[in-house]
Amino acid sequence: MEFGHDSGKISRYGKLTAKPGKGAELAGILLEAAGDLESDPGCELYIVNRESASPDVVWVTELWRSKADLDASIERIRGSDQVQRTMQLVAGAEMVELDLLGGKGA
Repeated sequence: MEFGHDSGKISRYGKLTAKPGKGAELAGILLEAAGDLESDPGCELYIVNRESASPDVVWVTELWRSKADLDASIERIRGSDQVQRTMQLVAGAEMVELDLLGGKGA
């Protein structure tokens, strides 16, 4: 396995903490977003998970073909109703960008 190989792909983990009791609603909106991304060839992976022990914590795993594809997707949704509905439910958010090294599905 070659480490440090720059594939140009962007890998990210997002952690969104919903306002108390709003985790299921937040997850639902993020699953809608995942459905919308089905037709976006630049998005190779967008998986929504809820933390088992903390149902108001939602994780999103993303893999993008390139930074340009990610930026274009962000620009398309900027100011959208979906983003506004999401942000109304969020108490806190963290995003971690990663260097993709490889593995199954990469």
